[in-house]
Formats: sequence, C-alpha cells, structure tokens
Amino acid sequence: MLWDLQQNRNLLKFRKLALMINSILLDYLDKRNLLLPDFKLEFGRRKSKIVLADETFHVIHAGSGIKGTGESLDKDVFRFDKGDLVAAYREVARRIVPEIFKDQ
Repeated sequence: MLWDLQQNRNLLKFRKLALMINSILLDYLDKRNLLLPDFKLEFGRRKSKIVLADETFHVIHAGSGIKGTGESLDKDVFRFDKGDLVAAYREVARRIVPEIFKDQ
C-alpha cells in the first residue's frame, strides 16, 4: 500500500513535469511557426528528487511540420518521398536556432 502511494506520487510528479516541458516547447515552437506532434521524456532520480534524465527532442523523434500548411519537416519527408530530407531538417534547425545560419 505504501509502495502504491509512492508510485502515485511519482506519477503525479512525472505528469506535472511533462506538462510544464510541453508548455515550454509548444510556446517556443509556436513562435517559430512549427508544430510539435510528440516528444519523449525520460525521468530518473538524483538523490531523492525526480529529475529529467534524458529528453529526445529531435525532428526525427518529435515529428515536425509548418503550422497551417501541412508541410512535413520530419521523417515523413523520407518515408513518403516528399522531397529533400536534409533540406527539411535544415529548415527546422534554421527555425529553432537561426543563429547558426547567420553567416550563410
């Protein structure tokens, strides 16, 4: 019973952290006109605290597209032969971290 209570508390913490991270990512990507269909989080423990141990926000895993256009900028470009996959990934990178493209 005590184990179940602790597990439920942990699940609530995971949910709270995941929703907070989701909110941050949605806001960040919304400003760049990108969609966030999904992403993966892995939690762990550091001492007695639950922490984000690993995150996977990569266009391959998260899926991405341009809002309002339906244009895909993720693995579907390759999977369904929708165009140049490298160009699609470059476009996502340009939108997320435009500073890396300033000299180009």
